[in-house]
Parts: sequence; C-alpha cells; structure tokens
Amino acid sequence: MIKKILIVDDEKDLQELVKYNLIRDGFKVICSGSGEDALKKTVSVNFDLILLDLMLPGIDGLEVAKILKKDARTEQISIIMLTAKGEEADIVTGLEIGADDYVTKPFSPRILVARVRAVLRRKEKKQEDKSSILKIHEILIDSGRREVSIEGKTTDLTFTEFQVLKFLATNPGWVFTRSQIVDAVKGEGYAVTDRSVDVQIAGLRKKLGTFGNYIETVRGVGYRFTGK
Repeated sequence: MIKKILIVDDEKDLQELVKYNLIRDGFKVICSGSGEDALKKTVSVNFDLILLDLMLPGIDGLEVAKILKKDARTEQISIIMLTAKGEEADIVTGLEIGADDYVTKPFSPRILVARVRAVLRRKEKKQEDKSSILKIHEILIDSGRREVSIEGKTTDLTFTEFQVLKFLATNPGWVFTRSQIVDAVKGEGYAVTDRSVDVQIAGLRKKLGTFGNYIETVRGVGYRFTGK
C-alpha cells in the first residue's frame, strides 16, 4: 500500500523539493502551508506521516503536534519535525509531545527520505508487535517482548524454545515434522538432528509445566500444538 505523507511548510520551494523526492521514492504526497490547513487535511485524509515545520504562520508546529497527538483520530500519525538550527528546546518539547524524529534545515533530500522510511519501518514494527500477542487459554505469547507468561507469571525460555513454541502455537492442530520445525525456526539448511529437536521440545514441555501436554507427539511424524 502506498504511504501518504503530508508536508507542512510555508516555504513553497522547500515544499516542491521535498515533494518531488518523496514522489520519486514511491510516496503519495500532499502539501500544506499552515498549521490550520494541515489540521483540516488530517481529518479528511488518513496520513501515515507528517513532515512538520515548527516555524509556521498562525498555529505553530508544536501546537499542531499537540493537537494531533491528543486526537484519537490522528494520534497514530508519525511526525518528523523540520527545524532550524538553535531550536534544541523546541526539538525536546516536540519529542516529548510524541514526534518521532526531527531533521534540521538545511537538509539533504536523500537523508530526509531515508529518515522517513526509518520512521515508517519503526511504526510498522510497533504495529506488528502490538498485534503479535497470542493467548491460548492460560498461556500468553508476546512476540514483541519475546516473553511467555503462564497464568500471569513470566516463564524463562531460550531463544530456540520461544521460536518453537511460537511456531507450533500459531499453527494449532497442524502436525509438523522435526525438519519443518527446524526450517521454520532456524531457516532452511540448518544442520540439526531429530534428537536435538526432541531435546528442545522436552525442555519446553518442562517449562510449561502442566500445560506442556499442549505440545503433542505424533508418533512417527513429529509434533503439534493442540491447546487442549
């Protein structure tokens, strides 16, 4: 999906320069010359990111950021502040309000585009982390934090144990061979014996306690997660 970016700056030449580079990099771009106009546009368009100049006529950039972050409709929009040299105090304030990054003028368009992509990647990662919490009865698997808790108590798993549990639990009822488990956890071609998979499963079951029987052995084939 094409990401939508709003440029908020009262300098027309800078608007056009940034717009050209972002469009060339595959983004959809809309420009605004004032804080008031920017706020109106954020209500009608679902932007992914705003490039926000702090020095704006009328409502300044910091006030725009405050309004956006207090509104449930716009609080999720990422913000990169465009600042002049010597605005350290405003930068700190902006970051505390909820801005994601800042770029000091004058700046290289290529660097700005790279910062835009970096912020959007972080945003997607956060969204993945928030949506990657899996709950099966008393077991909670949090992929973002790489944590597993059982009945509210955190269980200490090794990296491989966590990966095995996550893989099996996200495919409940499916039977996987030991080779398929290894490929999913370590990548194809990883040298491992059947015995080493069995050792990981045994350790995992022990740490899951009474819920270790959720991982069922399918004789002659491999393992599956039943959740019952």
